[in-house]
Amino acid sequence: MAASLSYSTAALCLSILMLLASSVVPSAASFNQDFDINWGDSRAKILNNGDLLTLSLDKTSGSGFQSKNEYLFGKIDMRLKLVPGNSAGTVTAYYLSSQGSTHDEIDFEFLGNLSGDPYTLHTNVYSQGKGDREQQFRLWFDPSADFHTFSILWNPKGIVFSVDGTPWATRGGLVKTDWTQAPFTTSYANFKSDACIWSSGASSCGGSLASGGNTWMLQELDATGIERMKWVHNNHMIYNYCTDAKRFPQGFSPECKATAS
Repeated sequence: MAASLSYSTAALCLSILMLLASSVVPSAASFNQDFDINWGDSRAKILNNGDLLTLSLDKTSGSGFQSKNEYLFGKIDMRLKLVPGNSAGTVTAYYLSSQGSTHDEIDFEFLGNLSGDPYTLHTNVYSQGKGDREQQFRLWFDPSADFHTFSILWNPKGIVFSVDGTPWATRGGLVKTDWTQAPFTTSYANFKSDACIWSSGASSCGGSLASGGNTWMLQELDATGIERMKWVHNNHMIYNYCTDAKRFPQGFSPECKATAS
């Protein structure tokens, strides 16, 4: 997908990686028409006339796919159902990224764990090749029991990660993967992109970014969204780069002031 961060403007590609395994079922997009399998050989398959895409991970390799379009600003939704049972050592990634050593990236990662332990949701944002904006949360539901919607809203005003409409602005490798449980399977469903497609140096939204009904282009968190974000931070956040003084003794990134208010 194509995307632009607050510090720069870049074309980003939507990529889905299963560093173990996954399935995808979109309603608003066809995997035959809108995506390419770019990794994993026969471990990745498009089924049901493009309505289903499965990715598998075995001990040899994982698999992945990416959008054919690039986007510059947009709202991206994907419904996911993650690896059930013992998923320790698995990572499912869903992200926007440009190319090159100074790439920009907007990143969802889902870190598996032992049966019965909660999944960790990891987010990060890269600008000009620099990340270090990690936040981690314990999900308040079992993401392997049913589908949930994970969204990225990206416009000139900022970036918002959401889970089932609630905004968010493997234990360090200590638990090893049990390969007797392979292949590991995750499901993606209902991909939807309401976004500006970037092609040949021009945006499909034209000169006026908010034209054509692109209300998301000017969208910001309202009072309800801010309260939901605070609830997530207060009850489910387990790591925040904006409070890690030991890691950043020279001071925090400028955006930390905004999220702290």
